Amino acid sequence: MAQELAMQRSTGVMLVVVSAVVFSAAGIFTKGVSAGAWEIVFWRGLAAAGFTLTYLAMRGSLAAEARVFRGPSVAVAVLGAAGTAAFIPAFKLSSVANVSMIYAASPFLAAALAWVFIRERPGLRTLMASAMACGGVAVIFWGSGVSGYLTGDLLALWMTLMMAGMMVIYRIWPETPAGFPAAMSSLFLVPLGATFGNPLSVSMHEIAVILLFGLFFAVASVTLAEGARRLPPAQTALLSTLEMPLAPLLAWVILAEVPAGQTAIGGVVVCLAVLWSQRES
Repeated sequence: MAQELAMQRSTGVMLVVVSAVVFSAAGIFTKGVSAGAWEIVFWRGLAAAGFTLTYLAMRGSLAAEARVFRGPSVAVAVLGAAGTAAFIPAFKLSSVANVSMIYAASPFLAAALAWVFIRERPGLRTLMASAMACGGVAVIFWGSGVSGYLTGDLLALWMTLMMAGMMVIYRIWPETPAGFPAAMSSLFLVPLGATFGNPLSVSMHEIAVILLFGLFFAVASVTLAEGARRLPPAQTALLSTLEMPLAPLLAWVILAEVPAGQTAIGGVVVCLAVLWSQRES
């Protein structure tokens, strides 16, 4: 039994780490094209949903997951859509480093939600690390007013809350499918993208880039959900923040985007919190 639990945990850790690495490229895709946020939401949504549904069909689980699309599955899809609706414009209105590091608030939010709804009390080290991470995020927000990134940073915080909620749902109902809700969350946003944006104005080159973004996003969403069902919400959230060092590095190398001083300080605090928290287990 202990060996089985250890294997389940190791698999969960691996899946969440893969998700974090893939998610780290989101800012590059979003800021690397001139298309507006709603145009990206539209094309990314079509691509992510198409890739995910094709994967489920090839695996033979599409019909089964569609039949149980109710309750927790619908909640996951709604939270995913609400998070994505903020996630894309956050990158347009803030820096990649800010958005990525604000996501570090997810350990605190996931742990708090799990404590409230399922009475899963995280260990002292996890609580202290989460508080430490939130302190780092506070430093980032301190610099947001000066840099003009406050709106984008608030959208990033909303996205973080939605992701934390998804982690807790998967912890409460671990049998909830991962793929179909992820596809539905993308499809929910397609009509909004068409209404508030102008998808047909995007060049073919940029459409191709956004479609690739959709594929990356589909992989990251499914691996995060599969990993979340195997781990406590706080640990899932803390592992997810491993994208922080990579995302700003990619933005610096590819987009020549240099993080502000407060962002760098806050990011170091958050990274230390993540590393320290993992010693608990």
